[in-house]
Amino acid sequence: MARPFKQQINPRNPHPNKPVAVDPDAVPQRLHKLLALAGLGSRREMETLVASGRITINGKTAEVGAAVVPSDVVRLDSRPLRLPFEPELPQVLIYHKPEGEIVSQDDPENRATVFEKLPRIRNGKWIAIGRLDMNTSGLLIFTTSGELANRFMHPRYEVEREYAVRIFGELTEGEMAQLTYGIELDDGPANFDSIRPQGGEGANHWYEVILREGRNREVRRLFEAFQKPVSRLIRVRFGPVNLPPRLKRGQMLHLAAKEVTGLMEWAELEVPKGPPRQLSAREKEKLGTVFTPKARKSRFDPEARLETRGPHRVTKTREEGMRQELEQQQQGRRSRSRPDSTTVEDTRHATRVPGKPARKPVAKRRVRQTSDIATTAPKRRK
Repeated sequence: MARPFKQQINPRNPHPNKPVAVDPDAVPQRLHKLLALAGLGSRREMETLVASGRITINGKTAEVGAAVVPSDVVRLDSRPLRLPFEPELPQVLIYHKPEGEIVSQDDPENRATVFEKLPRIRNGKWIAIGRLDMNTSGLLIFTTSGELANRFMHPRYEVEREYAVRIFGELTEGEMAQLTYGIELDDGPANFDSIRPQGGEGANHWYEVILREGRNREVRRLFEAFQKPVSRLIRVRFGPVNLPPRLKRGQMLHLAAKEVTGLMEWAELEVPKGPPRQLSAREKEKLGTVFTPKARKSRFDPEARLETRGPHRVTKTREEGMRQELEQQQQGRRSRSRPDSTTVEDTRHATRVPGKPARKPVAKRRVRQTSDIATTAPKRRK
């Protein structure tokens, strides 16, 4: 007999025997908008997710542009979703990204990524506002609001990005004027809104540049068009958010509710009128204070744990023990892959502890053969 399908349960109504209270005055809201508010991605990404057929509404595949009410059951890959019909104040995190880290969640080369250091959140996920290549450092913003991230990154809003650039060489007045007027790159014309020299020493000179685009390596390519390679690139401002001087490389900072409200008003988004979300003791402790995150390991690597010690303190004695354990494991693998001609008895004698009597060799037991069994049954005694 086929197993019946499991009945879908509304996450807002954990008791399926009780009917869901349907509000006739409830105003339907766009599904992709609520998914973005839940922190699953930007609105454009949520439209693509709905078009893929992975979202269902009351057991039926959702369509692009669908609207839902609080009584509807919305699922992603059979997993119920809790949609924020009443908007909540999102979380915003500022990170001073160092060189050597990439802004990506999936990397086939297993390089260090900024997402490995982000604190865990229960509902939603962190969205990176803009990208920085591996050799660029500076301001990187994370948020749980897809709408806020879209307001920063969408090309139609033309949000300013300010960089501090160090190049090898010095630009002339004509070259700076041409960079503000515009030059032709491989993917179209590009220019700086403004460029100002900031001095320098020797052959290296610093410049402050502002532009309103976020194309791949655009700042570097603009300088390389005049044979001026960039040796240092730091993003110091993104829209209304500046890189705080107290935030050193590799450190993070949670914005307070007042600062997040100011960002929502700048983005012309709806600010929640209800009470703010209750923070845990750990969140209150980190709020407004600079902290250095620690990378999380997705899988156990005995060799990596010697280099990255993690949150627990590893003493010198414990580290030596771990190294000895690794050496024993490697020796065991070699011995299994290259067996010698020594017998079990020889190995036991070779590895005996000094000061203790040697063990007697174990006699080999003879296995009983079928020829040992009598063919005729023994006679019974009278």
